[in-house]
Amino acid sequence: MSDRAARLEAAGLTYAVPAGLPGSSVRPPDARRYEVIDGRLVVTGVQPPAHQAAVVALMVTLKHACPPDLLVSVGSLDFRPTRRLSLRPDILVTSRAEAGPQYAQKAVLAVEVLSPTTRVTDVVTKRGLYAAHGVPAYWLLDPAAQELTVLRLADDHYVCEAVIQGEEAFTTTSPFPVTLSPAQLVG
Repeated sequence: MSDRAARLEAAGLTYAVPAGLPGSSVRPPDARRYEVIDGRLVVTGVQPPAHQAAVVALMVTLKHACPPDLLVSVGSLDFRPTRRLSLRPDILVTSRAEAGPQYAQKAVLAVEVLSPTTRVTDVVTKRGLYAAHGVPAYWLLDPAAQELTVLRLADDHYVCEAVIQGEEAFTTTSPFPVTLSPAQLVG
């Protein structure tokens, strides 16, 4: 968002943002993911069916365990802690009170489902960005390896709480109590 757009928004006025860019009220019909990192537009292509199936399975599991004051969103809510950063995790959990119609400035959990085209961004770049902006929990689900890595924020970086593989079950309390098994999520 430009300074001019920010001033207009602060004054309660509307402004136009091209369709598909963060801040736009119109989502692109092509199913690509649009994110802004350090003011640069990053576009990710459509993910394979196994990726989408894992996202849906995890979303269902989280929604069943989620307390009413939190919101589980899948691809519809950006994490936008600053004007120059807008990330769209595969799954975002935030306070219902903090969630706007298009983005949230705070999150309690971000989840990325790994794929060959997003692995480096998810494991390195986004991990650092979510930590720098205080997201308490970050999970990485690898459908190909049937592996879930659960990270929690300690000071300004993530520490590994657990790496769960295959049929193993893991129960966490952050951001709320839930039991997970990678095989059930990607099977």
